[in-house]
Amino acid sequence: MSEVSNYEFLDAQVSQAIVGSDKKTADELRALIKTLNSVMPAMGYESVSSEQEEFLAREFEERNGISMGLGAVVTSDDFEPWLDEAKQNIDPFYWKRYREHLIRTGLPKDVVIKLDDITDKTLGRMGNPRQDSPFDSKGMVVGHVQSGKTANYTGLICKAADAGYRLIIVIAGIHNNLRNQTQQRIDEGFIGRDTGRMSKAGKSNKRVGVGLSDDRNVPVSLTTTIDDFKKAVATTNKSQIDSYKVPVVLVIKKNYSTLGNLIDWLKENSSHGDEEMISQPMLLIDDEADNASINTKYGKEEVTRINRQIRELLGLFHRSSYVGYTATPFANIFIDPDQEDDMWGEDLFPRDFIIGLDAPSNYFGGKRVFIEGIPDDDTEPKFIRYIDDNEDILPLKHKIDHELNELPPSLNDALRAFLIARAIRNLRGQADKHASMLVNASRFTRVQGLLRIRLHDVLDSIQNSLRVNGANGDAADRDPEIAALKRVWNDEFSFSGFDWSAVRAALHSAVASAKVVEVNSARNDLDYSSSGKQGVTVIAVGGFSLSRGLTLEGLTTTWFLRNTMMYDTLMQMGRWFGYRMGYDDLCRIWMPREAVSWYAHIADATEELHQELRLMESAKATPKQFGLAVKSHPSALMVTARNKLGSGKKTVAVGLSSNFVETARLTSNGEDLQKNRNAAGAFITRLQEEGYSPEKAETVRGGYLLKAVPVEIIDDFLLAWVNAEESITTQIDPIRQYIRKRKDDELAEWDVHIASLKKGDLDTSLGWPIIPITRKIGAFDLERGFMSIGGSKMRVSSRGVERLGLSEEMALQVEADYRKHKNIPVGSKVNYPGKIYRLAERRPLIALYLVEIKEPENKHIASHKDFPDKPVVAWAISFPSSATADEKVEYIINTTKQRELFGEPDIDEDEEDADER
Repeated sequence: MSEVSNYEFLDAQVSQAIVGSDKKTADELRALIKTLNSVMPAMGYESVSSEQEEFLAREFEERNGISMGLGAVVTSDDFEPWLDEAKQNIDPFYWKRYREHLIRTGLPKDVVIKLDDITDKTLGRMGNPRQDSPFDSKGMVVGHVQSGKTANYTGLICKAADAGYRLIIVIAGIHNNLRNQTQQRIDEGFIGRDTGRMSKAGKSNKRVGVGLSDDRNVPVSLTTTIDDFKKAVATTNKSQIDSYKVPVVLVIKKNYSTLGNLIDWLKENSSHGDEEMISQPMLLIDDEADNASINTKYGKEEVTRINRQIRELLGLFHRSSYVGYTATPFANIFIDPDQEDDMWGEDLFPRDFIIGLDAPSNYFGGKRVFIEGIPDDDTEPKFIRYIDDNEDILPLKHKIDHELNELPPSLNDALRAFLIARAIRNLRGQADKHASMLVNASRFTRVQGLLRIRLHDVLDSIQNSLRVNGANGDAADRDPEIAALKRVWNDEFSFSGFDWSAVRAALHSAVASAKVVEVNSARNDLDYSSSGKQGVTVIAVGGFSLSRGLTLEGLTTTWFLRNTMMYDTLMQMGRWFGYRMGYDDLCRIWMPREAVSWYAHIADATEELHQELRLMESAKATPKQFGLAVKSHPSALMVTARNKLGSGKKTVAVGLSSNFVETARLTSNGEDLQKNRNAAGAFITRLQEEGYSPEKAETVRGGYLLKAVPVEIIDDFLLAWVNAEESITTQIDPIRQYIRKRKDDELAEWDVHIASLKKGDLDTSLGWPIIPITRKIGAFDLERGFMSIGGSKMRVSSRGVERLGLSEEMALQVEADYRKHKNIPVGSKVNYPGKIYRLAERRPLIALYLVEIKEPENKHIASHKDFPDKPVVAWAISFPSSATADEKVEYIINTTKQRELFGEPDIDEDEEDADER
């Protein structure tokens, strides 16, 4: 391998050619690449293939087309701006060198500019460190999993230090590997020195990151990449701290004993007459703020230890700002904003500000994977593959002594897909980049160890086959291992721009150094630092340690087998999100079908939460109002299990203004299904008696539309409906109560959509000519007494149904407003969220569906006694925005049933140990 590959050389030539020039069109860019590629031989390099030319063009388009929205800001009503006026006296030393570091390491300038703006918004809502009067600021920044939150709060730390904050504490994850990784990022972005090297006697200071450009004013770090906070080390550095000429920074583990030691040390210094430290303005960054920081005990008085300690730590300082960073804010929103404890003061509710970060346009996240990446027509998802072969080998629920003598075939195929993707990335010129595979399949470290051993055996067999037979041309395909690789390439990557012969030839060198490592409380063999010019190729096996903040470099393939349906746990296990420039098309995620439906649901809820933030910002609402709004969202009914409600039943107040509910879960009881068919038949008969016949209906995409239908007809239909207990959001009593309160004005007239396909077998059983829609049901539903409609998406309705009833002019206007707000170019393909149509001035919409359940692949399910032999009825309601949006209705949650649906908390041994350490 030459010092610079042919592809890398061409990349450099194109970069040089376009610096300072006007932005090129797609055709101009490709013409330039083709011209420069043609003269490569004259410069001593071979020309690259046409496929690599196209790949390079797309990579340049992605680099130069990256944009990031400014995010939404919700601020308390007593906010007093101070930063703009103070800037004239602030030397932006730390921010300036961090900004230069980001640009030097390849972050697009547009993103750096937006980061500058967002961190200004955050700093400006914290307390002013140069004011003498006490302050106690609390805020939250809501990002996306693996979307650059660390870069964001590193920028905030730099600006806070410039502004006058002199003690900065970063509370990282609950494990050493994450704390160490966070410390390394702070070393590079703020300190400028390798703290691990500085802590070793006889070792010279090594400049890193920002220190490479300017190593003056080095902050004092009381922690290193090797060691967490230690009272003895802090006391040794006391003389440096006392001067306060430079900031003091600590990166500590979210751990009871570590927090206790820090609090004791601060108290000891204060009691010895050193009030100087306590009077310094302090910034506390709480990374992964939803994990272990909030009060999750059953009763308000039982405050969790870490929650108590964070509040005690803040209480030691006269001037303090707390900023929680999270991608899963559902739990934080459920902190009671009115909670007070006599001893510890108010909880960590972000009462001063909440800032939503928009992910850059090249972010590979939940929306792209679980919404855009899963077609409505039930064809194969783009990135997801299903695990349905594990139960006999590695069940979802297994004990600590479970034996593992082989691997599920899907895990073997996932490993093969990863190795092939590594080879294709090398062919694309990414041999110097890291590539990782994640295997998260057990909460027990012992079983994780067995998985590592089995995977090592399979990897070793593949590597041996490639070494012995990989260079034998087409004859190599007779080797069983290579034949299996070819099968996976054909299934997954035949589109990649390289034929099998090219991939096969590249495989041995690409994966010869691949290794399987274990990452948990027992061991951590993950190391990206010793790769030389060749990127590391690693298969990481673990559990909780891989689920909280830890970044897997170049994550390409995931095999994920966990049984929790808890919102925040699922999202945090989503280590597959992030930035995948140049290889996003190669990424694959294997997971159970049921988990896919919940990820899709969470992705929808997360998008709505960020949309809600924008609406609250425009309405000048406060964080408390936003918290209460999210708390009363229908999704709250799914989230409350996170709060460990205990057993029995609980009443939850929910607002239905501008919300969408649908019967995505139906009973499988044949008698109840027939009652609902009868209710639908009576509904349609009543419509026709009132003059709403098929002939008078408007033919629309997906069926028929009837306008201005009296509310009494809808109410009678709902009264006759038998709701499945598992369909929590469609409980009839609260919905009818909400409607009845508004039946004389806002909800007096409805639009009715009767869904019908264009082609198929006509069904007139409801008294209306309908061609039923077709949907899958969940694989294991019937055994539990219900049916989840819509397969992996668990949706009855198709995308765009909420557009019905709006005039074309109004629909186009709200869509244009959405594109403008999201900075989406005209002409780009957009999947518009249903929320935007609910905010328009419109009538409520009820959609009635006759659903034919598809023959499942699992024949055992098809032969189940409750598998429906005729179409079933489902419905959805889109409620418009209400003038009395603050009014709530009460839903009843059976917490026992909720745990049956969403699973018990999936707590790893690592997580259990963390609270004790």
